[in-house]
Amino acid sequence: MSELVFFSGTMDCGKSTLALQIEHNRSARGLQGVIFTRDDRAGEGKLSSRLGLVTGAVEATEGMDIYAYLVDQLSKGGKVDYVIADEAQFLSPEQIDQLARVVDDLGLDVFAFGITTDFRTRLFPGSQRLIELADRIEALQVEALCWCGARATHNARTVGGEMVVEGAQVVVGDVNRPVAEIGYEVLCRSHHLRRMTAASARAGALSPDVLPVTSA
Repeated sequence: MSELVFFSGTMDCGKSTLALQIEHNRSARGLQGVIFTRDDRAGEGKLSSRLGLVTGAVEATEGMDIYAYLVDQLSKGGKVDYVIADEAQFLSPEQIDQLARVVDDLGLDVFAFGITTDFRTRLFPGSQRLIELADRIEALQVEALCWCGARATHNARTVGGEMVVEGAQVVVGDVNRPVAEIGYEVLCRSHHLRRMTAASARAGALSPDVLPVTSA
């Protein structure tokens, strides 16, 4: 029985790595899949993990009909045994509906990977639709950690190391960018609510609580 499965979690929990592993396991058994992605950190038409693994993918651009794309591939004699959709939070609700139709009408398994909420703790429209439609939702078991060592549950956007809570929902960045640029960081709920990033925590630790005392 074909399924639409949504693998979700925060950044740094291994979503893209698992997507690559699923692709490897199935291709090693002679199965052929189509990988879709959107706004991957490695660039257009790439599926990459932070472990350095990269493979080619189909860029699911805005307005693209994913169902029609797959039907076209099949009608031309192409073989498609499964579908992987990484960065699925960036897909539109209509594209998620198309993935569900791929399962129901074409009988293909669809494995979607994405984060559920944005830097403002609001659901991405694509993730919300996946939660509504998925046959199964799997929380990734690799726990990302906040700078304090607690389990990270929230994604934060940073500019110059300072957390921001306003701006466009989608701005492509990465956790490995220089501190002066737009980046992302995972935080526990407590530090997300307090807007305390690793950089601001370090700055606070370096600032003395009292004036130094010197002997005369």
